[in-house]
Amino acid sequence: MTLRQAVETALKQNPDIMLARLDEEKAWQAVRVARSPFAPRLVVGSGLAYSNGFPMSIEGSAPSLVQANALADIFNRQQSYAVAQAKEEQRGATIAVTGKRDEIAYRTTTLYLDAERPARLLDLARKEADSLQKLLESIQVQVREGRALPLAGKTALANVARARQVAGLLEDDQATSETALAMALGFSAEDRVRAVDTERPAPALPKSPEEAINAALAANKDLRHLESQIIAKGLEAKGEKAQRLPRVDLVAQYALLAKFNNYAEYFSRFQKNNGEIGLSFQFPLTFGKALGAEVAQTEADITHLKIDLNNTRNKVRSDLEQAYRTVHRSETAAEVARLDLDAAHEQISVYLAQMQEGRVTLRQMEEARVMENDKWIAFYDAQYATERARWAVLRLTGDLVGAVEALP
Repeated sequence: MTLRQAVETALKQNPDIMLARLDEEKAWQAVRVARSPFAPRLVVGSGLAYSNGFPMSIEGSAPSLVQANALADIFNRQQSYAVAQAKEEQRGATIAVTGKRDEIAYRTTTLYLDAERPARLLDLARKEADSLQKLLESIQVQVREGRALPLAGKTALANVARARQVAGLLEDDQATSETALAMALGFSAEDRVRAVDTERPAPALPKSPEEAINAALAANKDLRHLESQIIAKGLEAKGEKAQRLPRVDLVAQYALLAKFNNYAEYFSRFQKNNGEIGLSFQFPLTFGKALGAEVAQTEADITHLKIDLNNTRNKVRSDLEQAYRTVHRSETAAEVARLDLDAAHEQISVYLAQMQEGRVTLRQMEEARVMENDKWIAFYDAQYATERARWAVLRLTGDLVGAVEALP
């Protein structure tokens, strides 16, 4: 897969994103639950019973063939704040899903780079092992002819073993990284996703660190989620204080009565169909100490969240400044690696010309090729570090997904 394909696949089927979406769905259903008291709740049943003497009540209602009860909140400020709190928590869950998408996109990007690096370096490591093998054979000839010390042969043999060890470690790193990438994309641990060997343009950064910081503070999902939590807690505190306010409910009741319950004997007039509808008023008078304690707990939670918000804002600024410093260091290292590689190229060209004149031995030529391979590895590592540092900046500014989608 290309980097763009990998990120798009992860955003569709990564397990963590799917779990976050389930939390968002639960938050939406919580809004429906909070709204339910304002919709009439109708219960139909029967209070069928045989009466001997005065018809007494059954669960608060007179004995009846059929009975129906309806109840709905008309004015309930505490429940109204609960609905508003549920809506805000649902908005926070949506922000969390977006933040999880950004997190998964960055994780996929870094895993992709981790899988791409050993795949690129493996060919160079194998070439270096081949060059060292040729160098070993040349030195062994010189040792047999007495033109080199046995120590030179042992050193060359150790270098070959070390180069093959590096190649083996890169193979292991490639397998591990490709498996981790596959799992991040929602595949099983038996699968492997291989990075396409192609050149990509370096992701563009904001014009200045200050512009990046402003963008990060405006787009950071952790900050938005904390702000949403503060609003939700504020609504919770208002709901707790609203327990002091009166409450008005709509009440309605119907009952189908029967004469065998002795109504005609104890009441002056019997009526088969009976109903009532009206309002129920409740005026709280005393609350005890629990209400004040609940409000104090919620306000302490709000203070805690505000401190977290300030700390997160400072961390975003600090992380972004550090990320820019990392970009600068990695770009400097990449330029140094490029210059070293150019010098190694030039040395190879000089040796090739001198070999034709017989002024350079095969051993010197192979040593130069080994050095060039090392420079290539350093150059690729520097490019890898630079690209990773740039993606880290875009993750903080919230531009990573857009930058990936713009890739070919």
